[in-house]
Amino acid sequence: MGNEVQTEKEFLIDSIPEPENIEDVIYSLMVNPNLSSINYFNDFRDINISPEAIGSSDTDEIGFFDIDANGSKMAMSTHAFHHHLQNDPQKATEILISRAARKMICFGVTPIAISAFLYHINFADPKGQEIASGAKKGLENTSLKFNLNVSDRKIRFDHFSEHGPVSPTIIVSMMGQIKENENFTSHAFKQKGNIIFLIGRNVDDIGSSEYLEFYHEVPNSPLPAFNIDDEIEVQKALKKLHKLNLIESASPVGKGGLFFTLLRAAIPNDLGFDITTSAEIRIDSFLFGEAMGRIVVGVNPEDEDEFVDTLFEMNVPFFTLGHVTKGEIRIDDNSFGYVDKMTVGA
Repeated sequence: MGNEVQTEKEFLIDSIPEPENIEDVIYSLMVNPNLSSINYFNDFRDINISPEAIGSSDTDEIGFFDIDANGSKMAMSTHAFHHHLQNDPQKATEILISRAARKMICFGVTPIAISAFLYHINFADPKGQEIASGAKKGLENTSLKFNLNVSDRKIRFDHFSEHGPVSPTIIVSMMGQIKENENFTSHAFKQKGNIIFLIGRNVDDIGSSEYLEFYHEVPNSPLPAFNIDDEIEVQKALKKLHKLNLIESASPVGKGGLFFTLLRAAIPNDLGFDITTSAEIRIDSFLFGEAMGRIVVGVNPEDEDEFVDTLFEMNVPFFTLGHVTKGEIRIDDNSFGYVDKMTVGA
């Protein structure tokens, strides 16, 4: 690769060597600030990334508010995206909104409304209108498919001068509701022995991942694998699993890929995980790829048969990853130590 900048058209996954030592990748990514929940508005100290920060980072984007005395709650979240808005604004917008909806549904929240704001569109750039049009199509498509009310949409046009252009950015705010008779869950694993499943398709993809950008220093790559119809089916399945009370935890595969999603789920209760990777795709893609439409769930062994039957009936793909441990992290029968020892520089 050298110092060349790879464009989206030039990028091929085969150009990225598979890592010889997964543990090196893990501890390299542990210091990536994008994989922690450090709040830079409140804390500018030069500190290491702690497991506690990683463990909480998958929930702090959503705020919950009581709306009546019967247990009904409202939820709000805000998400931003700037990758590839110039190359594929519609797909980038659809990914952002799908990801926001998937995260809410993991908690048992029903998304109901969304607002979208498109910033830093260069008024003097002929492509500015194309970006705005594509983002508008993405917003309209996902709001229709996910049955979301669009409460507001705005575009900010900028007149860039000596400071040069700023990358276009879209920010969406989503609102959801939990009714009193609906099940609420979290991303955290609950108990040793629970079975870990991955709902959704395994794909050989590392596009736009923290692993690719931070570890391999490849800043330009395609958007992560995404199919909105698959996304809809996975989210429908999760809603039904919530309704049947068949899952004890649920977490969308997000930043850092499957490994960091599992780590975020394990840390809160000092638990671990023992998983087996897929022989059909690269191990770095399996562990660190950020393809959309995937959810990690923890299932009580007593509910396993009904869980599996439900997904079979809905024709939704899933993969049995392994089980929750007392604290040890194991991948393909190799031990990576214990969760409470996963500190930077350990």
